[in-house]
Amino acid sequence: MAKRVVSGQRPTGRLHLGHYFGTLQNWVKLQDKYECLFFVADWHALTTKYDDVGEIANDIREMIADWLAIGLDPRKCFMYKQSDIPEVAELYVYLSMITPVSWLERNPTYKEMLEEITEKDVSTVGFLSYPVLQTADIILPRGELVPVGEDQLPHVELGREIVRRFNHLYGEYFVEPQALLSPVKRLLGIDGRKMSKSYGNAIYLSDDPNIIRNKVNQMITDPARKRKIDPGRPEACMVVYPTHEVYTPPEELEEIERNCREATWGCMECKRQLADRIVDSLATFRERRAGIEREPGVVDEVLREGLHQVRPICRATIRDVRERLNIL
Repeated sequence: MAKRVVSGQRPTGRLHLGHYFGTLQNWVKLQDKYECLFFVADWHALTTKYDDVGEIANDIREMIADWLAIGLDPRKCFMYKQSDIPEVAELYVYLSMITPVSWLERNPTYKEMLEEITEKDVSTVGFLSYPVLQTADIILPRGELVPVGEDQLPHVELGREIVRRFNHLYGEYFVEPQALLSPVKRLLGIDGRKMSKSYGNAIYLSDDPNIIRNKVNQMITDPARKRKIDPGRPEACMVVYPTHEVYTPPEELEEIERNCREATWGCMECKRQLADRIVDSLATFRERRAGIEREPGVVDEVLREGLHQVRPICRATIRDVRERLNIL
């Protein structure tokens, strides 16, 4: 039997290129090698969007449509909503009872986000304990592998600590999930910051080609290059050249670098070629997405089938957990 991969994504609506290179590209590959369970982390969304819930249902539909259009195949993997499985919440409660607060407070991501999110109060129990909920998400359906980037390794290790504590208290039951280190390519937004919906600097997978070209034209280049005849510095180009490094084959990248340094072409020519590559790379996605929009029931059917396959596993797990806790 192939090992089971479990991973989720918070519903933020339409997905952008940062999501694709950071997560989705890897998920599409994993579904051909492992038994994959991919869930919509709608409860996790409430840790920061508790005061802005009006679009969550629509955001879920948009995200699933993007998952399907990018190549996640319901014949190869199961997709479901976290909130459709109440056993997740039940296991979260049990794990919360045995997880020391000090473990959660030392989480580096928690500290960073407390400093980064200043526009709202996130000093909540839910925000602090989201690694406990994350652990429940993974181990309830008996996940063995968790695809993450290096920056997320502390999350997996914290989950492993929680599992070890459970097994120590109640007997060996859960397998400690292993991190499946993923090659993560980071794309900056058009303004040089992290690509994010909240920053308004993202290129969305479902953007019209003309919108993509317009956004690429807004990308920041070498600030010292004022005129086309001025030699450029690819290493100082803030967004365009780093994005070319993701989209352009190495042999052609050398030509782009040479044209820039020798001022053979200007930044607009460089941007035009990059926009063409991005638009062309999304041609299949646009075709699939249009088909999904013509049949909106597809999203509901995919979620129903995913739930049908995954929930029996979760119910069996929670029955075993209850027995071990003597809650019968």
